[in-house]
Amino acid sequence: MKIFRKYGTLAAVLAALLVCMLAPGTKAQVTGTLTGIVDDINGKPWFGLGVEAISDQGAKLEAKTDADGRYTFHNLRPGVYDVTIMTFPPPNEKQTPVKIGQIKVTSNDEAKLDMNFKTEMAKEGAAATEKAKADAEAKQKFEGMKAHYTAGTALLDQERKAKDDLSKAPSDQKDALKQNLKDLSDKAAAEFQAAQQAAAEKDPNRHLLWARLGEAYDLAGRNDEAAQAYQQAITAKPDDPGYYNNLGNVLARAGKIDEAKAAYSKSAELDPTKAATAWRNFGISLYNANRGGDAVEPLQKSAELDPKNAQTWYLLGACLIFKMTVKKVGDKDVPQFAPGTIEAYQKAIELDPNGPYGQQAKEGLAQLQQMAPGIDIKVNTKKKS
Repeated sequence: MKIFRKYGTLAAVLAALLVCMLAPGTKAQVTGTLTGIVDDINGKPWFGLGVEAISDQGAKLEAKTDADGRYTFHNLRPGVYDVTIMTFPPPNEKQTPVKIGQIKVTSNDEAKLDMNFKTEMAKEGAAATEKAKADAEAKQKFEGMKAHYTAGTALLDQERKAKDDLSKAPSDQKDALKQNLKDLSDKAAAEFQAAQQAAAEKDPNRHLLWARLGEAYDLAGRNDEAAQAYQQAITAKPDDPGYYNNLGNVLARAGKIDEAKAAYSKSAELDPTKAATAWRNFGISLYNANRGGDAVEPLQKSAELDPKNAQTWYLLGACLIFKMTVKKVGDKDVPQFAPGTIEAYQKAIELDPNGPYGQQAKEGLAQLQQMAPGIDIKVNTKKKS
């Protein structure tokens, strides 16, 4: 009996130790529950509907709704679950998954996520009605903008013709033609302003409306108004080199040389392939504004970038005349032409021997020879291979 009692006591001790050793591994996991009710389009419980819950760790569980439309997932690990149902499809079509939503499940708690198709369809119907109304208003606005834009564009064509007529008209007709040009400018500007008012606030074409408004002012020589409109076009679309070029044109014409240079520089930066054109336009604007001396630098840049443009070389020669000085030799005033003047004219003739720029360059050389008899104005024409 003592031996039995001894072994019995030992067995009890060993059993206690075994319980202690196993306890950590057999600790019950704390879980949660997810449940909800699904009602059909008539607002009644939807029976036998497949429901799927996927945890944020990728675990997938499936259940079905009972006669009350209820589904339940037990023993869920805490986390976030996406809950999806599979609707009954029409014959010969696949099941369509419909996401009910996303919900967080916590320990020892019951998360609830319901779905009422009748309510949701009513919401969608109201949203669809509002969307249709908004779409109709947007379409009406767009059509109004389009009508004003089209009318303004037609007036721009008339304005261009009026400007061309004015440049060719005798002096006794210019006043009437100037007024006509101003009237057309006002009408075109009014149409583009109306198009802006009709356009949606975030319409991606707003920059174009500003640009056309600038053109309506530009053609009529309304520099300040044109510059403001072109600046607005740039604000709306700052990566368009053409808008900077147009801004440079009106700024140069207004005598704002530094600002014009900055605009042309930006145009050339945005589109290096047209940098020569930008600098040539700068030179032309200055030349037309009777600022030939200021035009030399941009024309030289243009010639470096595009050495085969006869117009650039002719204009450069004509503008270098503004750099001419006079030197007293005895009792005579002898003209001193700026370096490159004769060469620029010669280059224009070489590139355009029978064209308008070549002809004007020949006339320019003839005038130089009259001013300074004896200078060498021979053109070194090379045969093209």
